[in-house]
Amino acid sequence: MLREQQPAVSLFALGLAGLGALSVIYRDFAYNWQHVPAFPGRSVLAVACGVFMIAVSGALLHRATAAIATRALLPFLLAWQCLKVPPLLVAPGMEAVWLGFGEIAMLLAGGLVLFARLSGLEGSGSFLRHLTGERGVRLAAVIFGLALLPVGLSHIVYVGITAGFVPSWLPFRTGFAYLTGVGQMACGLGVLVSVLPRAAAFIETAMLALFAFLVWGPDKWIHGAPYSGMPPGPRLPLTAFLITWVIGASALLIATNVAPRRGSIDYGR
Repeated sequence: MLREQQPAVSLFALGLAGLGALSVIYRDFAYNWQHVPAFPGRSVLAVACGVFMIAVSGALLHRATAAIATRALLPFLLAWQCLKVPPLLVAPGMEAVWLGFGEIAMLLAGGLVLFARLSGLEGSGSFLRHLTGERGVRLAAVIFGLALLPVGLSHIVYVGITAGFVPSWLPFRTGFAYLTGVGQMACGLGVLVSVLPRAAAFIETAMLALFAFLVWGPDKWIHGAPYSGMPPGPRLPLTAFLITWVIGASALLIATNVAPRRGSIDYGR
């Protein structure tokens, strides 16, 4: 693994392992971010998925196992993305379902970057070689850029809710809600159309880091029920923190690997 890749890969693995640990501890999936309908043996499957995420995360951190880890992770993330399709079919006009779909698509984009760079299938005879190298990274960037648009738009459509998540000690909370929404959409367009895409992805990474620590930070884990109407206990803020963390790591993977501007070639693998 090249030195340039290691921070983003490590952060991605750490966040994914944290989500896996929560699935094992609570014998459940990640709330609305990983909505799995009820069926016999659901809790067993949740634990199995948690163990899988922990194992894959550990394998990502070692050169000898990184390739097999990325090959196992990509179909898992695709299945996770498919969980977000039924709500789109039921309520395609509701922005909230597009928000949920976009968040997991950003996570999928990070997994695709890992596959493109570390799967070892580039130049092989497998049909999956089309998802490797620069072609795979560009596809991941397109997915990431498109996904950011509904995520940013949700800050504006649900501006009252978004403003409620802004820390109370900050002034102009509604203004911050609009600013972050517009900023995320601008970052998405930058990545999508290759206008300073690396800068856009780094800015998105920074915003997600702020969201993780200011909105869902450690103080919320201690208080248990950080916002009105949310279930008590540390599980929800911890889940939201880790989801935001791993999506932020996906943004960092995009920033690290995407070509810095239109028409250029990224030599920094």
